[in-house]
Amino acid sequence: MELPVNIFYWILAIFPILLLLILMIGFHFGASRAAPITLLVTFLSSMLFFKANLGLIYVELSKALWNSLSIILIIFSAILLYEVSNESKSFSVLNKAFKALAPNELLRILLIGVVFASFLQGVTGFGVPVLVTAPLLIGIGVAPVWAVVIPLIGHSWAGTFGTLAIAWNSMIMQVEIQNPESIALIALYTSFLLFLLNMTASFAISFFYGGFKGLKKGFLGIILISLCQGGGQVLLSQVNPDLAVFIPSSISMLLIALLSKTRFYSSEWQIDESKIMIRDKSSSSVQNDSLSVNDAFMPYYMMTGITLFVLLISPINDFLGGFSYGPSYAQTSTGFGIVNKEVLKYSPIKPFTHASMFLFSSAFLGYIYYFRKGIIEKKSYTKIISRTIKKTIPSSMAVISLISMSRIMSGNGQTEVLAQGVSLVLGENYVLLSPFIGLLGSFMTGSNMSSNILFGNFQMATAQITGLDYHSILGAQTAGGSIGTSIAPGNIVLGTTTASILGSEGKVLRKIMPFALTLAFIFGIILYFLN
Repeated sequence: MELPVNIFYWILAIFPILLLLILMIGFHFGASRAAPITLLVTFLSSMLFFKANLGLIYVELSKALWNSLSIILIIFSAILLYEVSNESKSFSVLNKAFKALAPNELLRILLIGVVFASFLQGVTGFGVPVLVTAPLLIGIGVAPVWAVVIPLIGHSWAGTFGTLAIAWNSMIMQVEIQNPESIALIALYTSFLLFLLNMTASFAISFFYGGFKGLKKGFLGIILISLCQGGGQVLLSQVNPDLAVFIPSSISMLLIALLSKTRFYSSEWQIDESKIMIRDKSSSSVQNDSLSVNDAFMPYYMMTGITLFVLLISPINDFLGGFSYGPSYAQTSTGFGIVNKEVLKYSPIKPFTHASMFLFSSAFLGYIYYFRKGIIEKKSYTKIISRTIKKTIPSSMAVISLISMSRIMSGNGQTEVLAQGVSLVLGENYVLLSPFIGLLGSFMTGSNMSSNILFGNFQMATAQITGLDYHSILGAQTAGGSIGTSIAPGNIVLGTTTASILGSEGKVLRKIMPFALTLAFIFGIILYFLN
């Protein structure tokens, strides 16, 4: 019995996703309210129409809980780092430092929301850039919703080659391509599209900030930053993909400092009527005159140093990465013959090289540093932990529900029906929609890596069936996946958590969705003419 791919089942397959969007965008539901409802609908659809049994549902929910644990550890550790900095009153000092480095307010926003966020994506990823930079943007006067929007789109270009190219390597392994020339060509398509994403995101942020006046003022800086980041990624993707985000992002931070010394950006400048700024709250943070700039940045220095030390020194990375655990799951199948193979070690967590370990270590060492210098009180750890747990619980519930929905849809064949339906209808015109498949995967899973694992083989097979160039289709897959990370509800939750606006995910999604869909459409048009 084969899985039916027809209009009825296609509507059934896409309904949970549409419902999630309607609840979040149309009814202003937060992810913690919308996700459980759509999870229930997905469960009922699986049982009634996709012939899934309780055993399959149990296994997929177990996988979802395990996947959620990996993300929740990151959420907890990132919030802990934030609370340590907050307790030390570091943000007022950081704000002064950012202002001194970039007197131009627009350049300052790009520094935090694009450059610094991309640097964090280069070494950590997994939502950390949004978690860390959202409160920093609020500290310089950005409205909380926009403080989440800006880094979400600002660092999305780094979603493929960031985190030492984990998403890129996952896709290449998934499709089993070993020819260096083919890999290089796929990387060229991918990095070219991501170059456009990088530049477009910075222009969009400038427009959000000040309309055409913002575009005019930011034009030179954006072009130079994009040439450094996006152009650098194009070059390094052909030489060393693992460092194709980290090195350009590091250089672009230096570039910001140099730009701020030129006549274009050296003086203080802002748009008073900017719709994304809250002027009367921009200086509301409590001051701590005993704190130096290096003191305030210390936890972030530690995070960068620890991460690079562990990930870039191969013997240490190999040794610490040797400790891992992943649960095993039995094979399951649906009445339509969709088989989920037995897994002996599912999605293993490597605790000593996991992003949460870098964050937790930085928070712990930062606390010790501040305590020894007398910056925070001895008993403050109880308040820090209490606030961290309080913020972690609601966002964790939303993450669990969203990933559970994704796992059930993948396990029962709903995701396959969605993708096959699109390819059957479009034929050779499928290239127009190929970026949307990658976007869909990231939207559902919150991860470009997971999107590539989920749809990499499908995109490859579809390209071969329709006679399309698989190099460009795979480039569209992971570039679309990068766009998708900016609208993934799970990632949005991370930002709204540290921005203290949990429940406003629909507002954030409504602002980013037009940008994400338009850019995915542009990618499709470009590839249509290249095929």
